[in-house]
Amino acid sequence: MALHIVLFEPEIPQNTGNIARTCAAVGATLHLVHPLGFSLQEKYLRRAGLDYWPLLTLVEYPNVEAFFAEHHDKNLYFFTTKAPRTYTQLHYPQETYLIFGKESAGIAEEILVRYPNQCVRIPMRSEARSLNLSNSVAVAAYEYLRQTEFPGLSGTGNLHHLHWEEQACNN
Repeated sequence: MALHIVLFEPEIPQNTGNIARTCAAVGATLHLVHPLGFSLQEKYLRRAGLDYWPLLTLVEYPNVEAFFAEHHDKNLYFFTTKAPRTYTQLHYPQETYLIFGKESAGIAEEILVRYPNQCVRIPMRSEARSLNLSNSVAVAAYEYLRQTEFPGLSGTGNLHHLHWEEQACNN
């Protein structure tokens, strides 16, 4: 898969664990840019990811500069509440990096001004400061997946189980 989820300096292990689970479920690569606000061995992180950790492709960077040194020429999209354009207003290229900042401060402004045409936001009420990081990643990842027609993901459900659940509810 050509979807990459990038977290700049994440602070909350449960958020990162949930994001890791999402990445594992959809086949996206998770890029963690240090410093992290927790240890990757932390029980909250592992619990949130449950048994999905073996499915996860994880790449780490010592800092933001190291990430940009390797990926500056890629299709980078920065999620920020400050962007005028929404995440649904662009057509994501096949290989896409969706980038999110730390929970307390988002992405540093000096990065955002360097990439003004690649900044996007998720619409919300003006009274709300921001969405939860793991929810934002899921919203953005599934928009990319919708646009690319869910490559490599199961396209069917199991109606047999649905039928069984309906019968159980009617009894």
